[in-house]
Amino acid sequence: MGKTKTKFVGENENKEKHKKAQKDDAKKIHLSGLKGGQRVKMVEAAPSEESPIVEDETKGTATGNKSKKVEHIRGKKYVEVKSKLDHEKFHKISDAVALVKKASYSKFDGTMELHLVVKKVGVSVQVNLPHQAGRVKKIEIADDDTVAKLKEGKIDFDVLVATPDMMPKLVPFAKLLGPKGLMPNPKNGTLVNDPKKLKSFSAATVTLKTEREAPLIHTVVGKVSQKDEEIAENIDTVLKALGGDKQVSRAFVKATMSPAVKIKV
Repeated sequence: MGKTKTKFVGENENKEKHKKAQKDDAKKIHLSGLKGGQRVKMVEAAPSEESPIVEDETKGTATGNKSKKVEHIRGKKYVEVKSKLDHEKFHKISDAVALVKKASYSKFDGTMELHLVVKKVGVSVQVNLPHQAGRVKKIEIADDDTVAKLKEGKIDFDVLVATPDMMPKLVPFAKLLGPKGLMPNPKNGTLVNDPKKLKSFSAATVTLKTEREAPLIHTVVGKVSQKDEEIAENIDTVLKALGGDKQVSRAFVKATMSPAVKIKV
């Protein structure tokens, strides 16, 4: 009888599978720190090559090791108007207001905004503007008739003022008044301790305070359609209430759709 050669097929197949698995593992790259909504765009890269590109599906942009800064592109009208302004010059309040009005290109009656950089976080002050910004607000002094209207879900006022002894009657309507910002509270000056001062309450009273973690204050000082003098007086009142240049480092005024103009504090 001739010699018989034995071939271990199972062993060879296992070796082939093992080699294939090693090749597959070599193609895989582990990327730590991927955020939700991201996927690997390229994974086959040698150790000496650049890191694979990661595509952020939430934004639709591709980034490498460092995220690219997205440049904010302004419209043609904004660029055209901005090119006509001197951005290094500080203007008097009245001149700044006039410039912003000319620079405003909105088809609607834009809002005049005042943006301030103050010297510390935590600044808070109430200011009674001499001229109400925008439409006249209806003020209601809380009484039993107000409670009767609230029971019916009726709200026909813009500002609700109350004394502390009236608050227990208003608490049941907190879910109705709260979301609309109508619940009287001492922070916005609508909770008045002295009943004699209720009738003298003005809807032009605004509370100015910095952002939670930045020394910035933003407030409305009028509408583009308002007289220049009224807007200028409102701005001057705000600056004086904050202590002028002792507390305010920089001040800018702008409309809803216009570049900002620097104000001389």
